[in-house]
Amino acid sequence: MRAVILVENGVQDQEFFFPLYRLEEEGIEVDIASPTIEVRKCKYGIPFQPNITTDQLLVDDYDLVIVPGGWESPEKIRQDKNSLIFIFLMNKRGKIIASQCHGPWVLISAGIMTERKGTCYKGMKDDLINAGCEYIDTNIVIDKNIITVPHYRNNPEFMREIIKCLRTL
Repeated sequence: MRAVILVENGVQDQEFFFPLYRLEEEGIEVDIASPTIEVRKCKYGIPFQPNITTDQLLVDDYDLVIVPGGWESPEKIRQDKNSLIFIFLMNKRGKIIASQCHGPWVLISAGIMTERKGTCYKGMKDDLINAGCEYIDTNIVIDKNIITVPHYRNNPEFMREIIKCLRTL
């Protein structure tokens, strides 16, 4: 199994590192993708090194994509056409797409949230609604292959559900 986390500068530390380490604990190979391979920094200044650029992403290589929040990272990722195409194709293939906090901005920009159910950070709920998504104010929403949570305090149930879904592949 293989996963990829789509990130840029300003990613929420807890929404990046918790899923990364939890997937690695499960023996899942995880790539860190960004538009360039340069060292990036999380919201609180912790550096991280992407190992792949978004123009190198191939849907056949992955079972899961995670889009963490922290408003700055998803705001940049949703302007990257390679990321949007990748997420669109992952959804078309029914692969697992998981997102936290402001991360659903990227899913909206990829055009995959219309007529879906989801949750997000409360400050962007109107964005989900305006995209044609049914916003649900809860700790986790699973709609077919898309898993969303509103906050990093939801990391435990977020990762439990992701791992559960991966085990059924």
